[in-house]
Amino acid sequence: MHKKSITIALAGNPNSGKTTIFNNITGTRQKVGNWPGVTVEKKEGSVSKYGHDLKIIDLPGTYSLTPFSIEEIVARDFVIEESPDVVIDIIDASNLERSLYLATQLRELDCKVLFALNMADLATSRGTKIDADKLSELLDVPVVFTIGNKNTGIDSLLKAAIKLAGSKSKISQKRKVKYSNDIENSISKLQIFIEEHIEQTLPYNTRWTTIKLLENDKIVREHIRQKTGNKSLKIFREVETHRKHLLDRFDDDPEIVMTDERYGFIAGIIKEVVTKSKKRRIDTSRNVDLVLTNRFVGFPIFILFIWIMFQTTFVVGSYPMEWLDSGVNWLSTILETSLPDSLFKELLLNGIIAGVGSVIIFLPNILILFLFIAIFEDTGYMARAAFLMDKIMHLIGLHGKSFIPMLMGFGCSVPAIMATRTLESNKDRILTILITPFMSCSAKLPIYILLAGTFFSARAGTVIFLIYITGIILSIITGRLFRSTLFKGADAPFVMELPPYRVPMIKSLIIHMWDRSKMFLKKMGGIILVGSVIVWMLTAFPRNINYSMDYNEEINKINASFTEKQKKAAITKLKLAEQAEKAEKSFMGSIGKAIAPVFAPIGVDWRGSVALLTGFVAKEIVVSTLGILYAAEVTDEPDALKNALLSSEMTSLSALSLMIFVLLYLPCVATIATIRRETGSLKWTLFCIVYSTSIAWAAAFCVYQGGKILGLT
Repeated sequence: MHKKSITIALAGNPNSGKTTIFNNITGTRQKVGNWPGVTVEKKEGSVSKYGHDLKIIDLPGTYSLTPFSIEEIVARDFVIEESPDVVIDIIDASNLERSLYLATQLRELDCKVLFALNMADLATSRGTKIDADKLSELLDVPVVFTIGNKNTGIDSLLKAAIKLAGSKSKISQKRKVKYSNDIENSISKLQIFIEEHIEQTLPYNTRWTTIKLLENDKIVREHIRQKTGNKSLKIFREVETHRKHLLDRFDDDPEIVMTDERYGFIAGIIKEVVTKSKKRRIDTSRNVDLVLTNRFVGFPIFILFIWIMFQTTFVVGSYPMEWLDSGVNWLSTILETSLPDSLFKELLLNGIIAGVGSVIIFLPNILILFLFIAIFEDTGYMARAAFLMDKIMHLIGLHGKSFIPMLMGFGCSVPAIMATRTLESNKDRILTILITPFMSCSAKLPIYILLAGTFFSARAGTVIFLIYITGIILSIITGRLFRSTLFKGADAPFVMELPPYRVPMIKSLIIHMWDRSKMFLKKMGGIILVGSVIVWMLTAFPRNINYSMDYNEEINKINASFTEKQKKAAITKLKLAEQAEKAEKSFMGSIGKAIAPVFAPIGVDWRGSVALLTGFVAKEIVVSTLGILYAAEVTDEPDALKNALLSSEMTSLSALSLMIFVLLYLPCVATIATIRRETGSLKWTLFCIVYSTSIAWAAAFCVYQGGKILGLT
């Protein structure tokens, strides 16, 4: 029997636990993209429950449906135009008054609404008791208690949603907010006028449309104009008449008066359904914040957390990294012995496995990094980090809210830059976009781990931590420079909600880790695979090379005159020399030689120059390029690439210089495309490319040449 399909939209304030409930319902059966034509993340999942196929849409978190931000427009348009079968409003039960404003606006729409009083346990611990039956009666909507992070009440919520979707009852008029007599009179008269003068069907419910016109909602006005053409002029003249009447009556704009009356309605609801316990309650979040947001110890604790994150990423990640490396080497050995010599064998071993294999071994490190970022987000500490950074961010004319995209940049610059849309000021948005690429994204992490692990061994975690801190410091310096020159103007005020601390759910953390790691794995089979094949082709051709010596003859001499113990080392050395000469005289070698003079002052040879050039496509390709250029013939040996780097001319100083350059130079193609889309300006995109690369070269030059002057190697 065919199951009935039901579309359920999840709405709610930020930090109401909406995403946790979405993850609980859908698990891994979800896909993430963007809303059509809008750079706002769209999450969609599906699940079969109680004889129904449920399609779950996670709407952007908003505080209202007033179209001020992209998120509010997207959420409202979806509810009105897509007409989901049920809208579930996830309400923070511990902060009911604030949450009910969005709930009140949803009630005014002609849609089936269900309220989920989430975080009920937190409300109880704060001495708050909510009469759900009374709330349901007064608001005329079903109400269900849930505890998202404990997966409590989710089944009841879905059953209530399915029951509501199948209900044939019409939307009750009791759900309409009753305004004061003057406003209700204007709504009634304007509604009658619109119905009399407009023959065709309006895009929205007439009463709701009337209210929005009185509130001067620009999007609704535009819809009316498009739908009714010249007849809209009559409507707008009548609307202005009523707006002026209400302005004279209340001495304030109608939208402000109506907002106040909604809050008055909410205040009455709160008095009816909420009782507060007189017993002294302990607010755990507030007590923890006394330490974690303290102006003296809060920042050192934040730095300690970041250091622990990178140290754990390197130290703990090194064990599964070695296992993966052994697996790649085992595969190479099997293929080396089982396949006949051919061009395909070279492509497979020296191109695909040497390239992709040298990057995929860093997957455990990426997973650990994303685990920490997910913990920071799910516990509520991410908002505290922004709060702590507020004073420092003010040095560059921004506020702590801008630090959240920057901190997200540790994962990936693309969603980090997209996150700047939450900033109210356009100047703040562009400035934050320009400095966010200085944050080390996860794609750069494999390069740091390879170079730091090779040349700094036990101190690798600390070196990587300092690289990340360098990125933050240079972004602050750059921001200060830009704010005093390109983006002059007053600082934006900073108001940031500090959500209560929550114990993160393991399931939610795993979903967050997997969502972000999927991008890394997709790159393995896509851009990195293609990039590795191209790099190999440029390295493998031309085939006819005039070598400086006959390497086969030299190997025969070694076999004839050396002892068995001496043979292996001598032959390996000769093979490496042959491979180096072959790479140097290849097409890739020619490209490297051509650009080498640009990178020579920062201590990077032609191989490193080529690797940096390929990193423009995706930063992970830097590692795969080094894997192909340095270790093509010795990938069957443990730590082949590290050993090849140690035996090359690269030193710890030049490795540090290379890491600094990677930290700062032009972003990858995907990030550049995102910058172009978010700023809407080719000028700012080109400026970002030129400025970041110039700063990268200057910083690497100072590190390398300064180190040489100090006698460092």
